Amino acid sequence: MSQHKFCAQNNKVPKILTLVFPASSVTAMRGFNSNFHHSTGFVLVGFSEWPRLEIALFLAIAIFYIMTLLGNSAIIILTHLNPKLHTPMYFFLANLSFLDLCYTTSTVPQMLVNIHSHRRNISYMGCIAQLFTFLGLGSTECVLLSVMSFDSYVAICRPLHYTVIMNSRLCQQLTAVAWMTGFSNSLVQTVLTFLLPRCGQYQIENFFCEVPAMLQLSCVDTWINEVEMYAAVVVIKVIQVGLILFSYTNIVRAVIRSQSSEGRMKVFNTCESHLLVVIMFYGSAISGYAYMAPKNSSAKLKGKLLALFYGLMAPMLNPLIYTLRNKDVK
Repeated sequence: MSQHKFCAQNNKVPKILTLVFPASSVTAMRGFNSNFHHSTGFVLVGFSEWPRLEIALFLAIAIFYIMTLLGNSAIIILTHLNPKLHTPMYFFLANLSFLDLCYTTSTVPQMLVNIHSHRRNISYMGCIAQLFTFLGLGSTECVLLSVMSFDSYVAICRPLHYTVIMNSRLCQQLTAVAWMTGFSNSLVQTVLTFLLPRCGQYQIENFFCEVPAMLQLSCVDTWINEVEMYAAVVVIKVIQVGLILFSYTNIVRAVIRSQSSEGRMKVFNTCESHLLVVIMFYGSAISGYAYMAPKNSSAKLKGKLLALFYGLMAPMLNPLIYTLRNKDVK
């Protein structure tokens, strides 16, 4: 009862919010002022329920993070210094590597500190910044992967017009669209998530701040946020997967029409790396939403391991995947 009284205090909603959001959602925003000025922050539960697992995870995460930094930094440096790699493909690859560097750095250092110190806390503003950054970078990567598939489509299906179509200006514009789309989605979801009242709930069932885990803390109906979140999944993930499938369907048709077995193998080697990265990233990210509201210990662990995979493992493996079968990078 005292928690609900706490949420009822200072529940005036700024007039601008009543203009931007529907009247039905204004009630859910009554806790905005009290939430915004809450200074104690949150507790990131992480893997604290499995203390033995945490010890092994700390070592594994530290090693994987170092490999992520080294691998992605190497690709960025190589594509910048070597004139042979100044092509649209490697321009997008360098952007992907930069994204992965920032993506992992937005969560992993905080995670390692929390596991080592057993404090597990994060400030309120720190949680906002982490959610906004992580979600923005993840959304940007989804769009960028579809842009990279379009680049492969043009290179294979329109080889004679490739340099004209994929000029420097278009590459920069496509990259800018990816970044703006990703962070626009992140801004909307971050604002809507932190406007929800939590009524004293502060334990986040994950090792970083993310939207599904934050929605579980709310003491009001979150259907508006869930509808918006799944709409964002459709736009940022499902539609992008559709564009990727469209590109590769046309690539497969072009390969089938090719008479040269050497040409087919070259196309296969070119597309194999990108397809593998797409499957890893999209597969783990979309699967993570299946555990948005875990009800038992097993489901919680699966959800957290999936989040760990697309937050750390995929960015670490990307440089390896792109270099193992790439003669230019070697």
